[in-house]
Amino acid sequence: MSRQSTGYWFILPALVVLAMLIAYPVAYTGLLSVTDSQSNFVGVKNFATVLRSRTTPQAFWNTLYWVGGSIVFQVLLGTATAILLNQRFPGRSVVRSIALIPWVIPSIVAATTFAWMFHTEFGIINYMMTAPGLIEHPIGWLTNRDTVMPVLIAINVWKLFPFVAVMVLAGLQSIPKELYEAARVDGANFWEEVRHIMLPQVRPVLVAVTLLLVIWGLNSITIIYAITRGGPANSTLITPIQIFRIAFENVQFNQAAALSGMFFAVAILIVFFYIKALAAAPGEAR
Repeated sequence: MSRQSTGYWFILPALVVLAMLIAYPVAYTGLLSVTDSQSNFVGVKNFATVLRSRTTPQAFWNTLYWVGGSIVFQVLLGTATAILLNQRFPGRSVVRSIALIPWVIPSIVAATTFAWMFHTEFGIINYMMTAPGLIEHPIGWLTNRDTVMPVLIAINVWKLFPFVAVMVLAGLQSIPKELYEAARVDGANFWEEVRHIMLPQVRPVLVAVTLLLVIWGLNSITIIYAITRGGPANSTLITPIQIFRIAFENVQFNQAAALSGMFFAVAILIVFFYIKALAAAPGEAR
């Protein structure tokens, strides 16, 4: 037996596990998408049915709004927090521990808590704004189409910005101190250090973190489903929740599989173009 074939035998168990956990579910989903409930081949009928639904494009644009809005503020707030936590000040270790609390709390617990906080009649948010006279009447944060998605995005940002902060902080702490010393000799202030030293040095970290946030955002439903279940009037309906509804509320597993396949393809394209854009960007490490 050759040395190369021996290596293949060592990785065979891992390949079998991957096939069971990834390849088989994907293949079975593809099979469901082109058959009906009686396992008869129907071609693209399920895809056409899903695409004709009025909720499909709405859910898709809501998904882009949800993912894009969340990522922008997660990265900005997480990076700012990391820069702050990288400075020396009394009680820094305590502040670092507190900053991790949102990330540690389970999503369902955070969603339930914020649902009560933003409740129209009993929520503390409206109470804190009506008591000093900032607003005259309670605001329906989770029942108004204009406010519900921004509120959900804010909750999602609160939940995941500590992850960005931890990753960026690790990158900041790996920056050689000589760079800061040279910058100070040249008369650079704090903001110039941030712009010309910190951000360029942690760019690879931000690239990887943003990619992870995109993948997680496209697959996350806990916060939205636990708080609004896609309402009011589908204003917070995202594609993963639509797939869940079709499969488990309408019991149309074949149509749900078709929509899953299309959403998977779109997600792959988004990740692909993101990576291509980074590869084409000047100064990006290859």
